[in-house]
Amino acid sequence: MTVTVETGPWRLDPTASTVALRHRTMWGLVTVKGAFAEIGGRGEVRPDGSADGTVTLGAASLDTGNTRRDTHLRSADFFDAGNHPEITFAVRAADRLDADGVRVTGSLTVRGVTEPQTLTARLLPADADALTLETEFDVDRARFGMGWNLLGMVRGLTTVTASLRFTRAGG
Repeated sequence: MTVTVETGPWRLDPTASTVALRHRTMWGLVTVKGAFAEIGGRGEVRPDGSADGTVTLGAASLDTGNTRRDTHLRSADFFDAGNHPEITFAVRAADRLDADGVRVTGSLTVRGVTEPQTLTARLLPADADALTLETEFDVDRARFGMGWNLLGMVRGLTTVTASLRFTRAGG
């Protein structure tokens, strides 16, 4: 069954949305997990069914459950949150692939570095006033100037998992 989405403006509901990271460290022996507490965003669905929008994360809001690690992640070695307080995913196009699949094309900006990013999301059943997109994709942190790697402990890609709940704006 194809999920129908109403046209017009949509606003991200930060209380019903999550963006989390997973990365293997210690030579692949330990998985570090964390989630962003500050999430914002908006979108626009056009009459032809295509969409655009923006999702913004507070770089300093990443919580891994370890204060010392979180402080290091906010530093210039990683997110450099003091100079680059936001991580942004700007959606240039979101097009239906099938009944519940959406190809999202845009750009990811971390630490002031912008790189193209394409991902596939799943559109969960929606009503006239709310919809949820879920996705999981990998990011190479080195593309964004995060090359810190003490003794080669931090290798590989970072997995981003997001569940983004949008509600109708205005209306």
